[in-house]
Amino acid sequence: MTVKVRIAITGRPGVGKTTVIERVLARIPLSAGGMLTEEIRKCGHRVGFYVIDIATGRNGVLAHLHQGKGPKIGRYTVNLHDLEEVGVAAIRRAVLEKDLIVIDEIAPMELCSPAFIQAVEKALASSRHLLISTHAHTDHPLVHRVNQELELFRVKLSTRDNMAETIVEAFKPGSDNAYN
Repeated sequence: MTVKVRIAITGRPGVGKTTVIERVLARIPLSAGGMLTEEIRKCGHRVGFYVIDIATGRNGVLAHLHQGKGPKIGRYTVNLHDLEEVGVAAIRRAVLEKDLIVIDEIAPMELCSPAFIQAVEKALASSRHLLISTHAHTDHPLVHRVNQELELFRVKLSTRDNMAETIVEAFKPGSDNAYN
């Protein structure tokens, strides 16, 4: 029986969770799918966030200062259309087709979408490897479940540079969690 690696990483905004995930993806030999989020910067200032399909590279705007309509989270307005058409669709495809499902991240913006929540639930119910990031201060049952059910790593400025290597080790053949 193959043991599945199921890892959650958490940390405050901007600490480097997405960077850790990108470094892990570059070093493990698994087909991966799901979604990443990245900042949209203009003139050195963050103005929003992209949502990116890992498998296809397709992207959309997750949230933006100047988004026309949608739920407001802080200064940003969430673009539910792009979240669901890019991010949710990527998670659903990964559940069906990939060895590793990546969800970056489960946070207030993403949790505005019932379709996102359902996609994460399907990923958790799947027998696939998981790599999920969560916002450190999000108080939501789904975040609590992920942080309790998956092996949890806390990313801090002092640990982020070595975190990817630690997670890659969990995927190596012969480790307690390996995919072989």
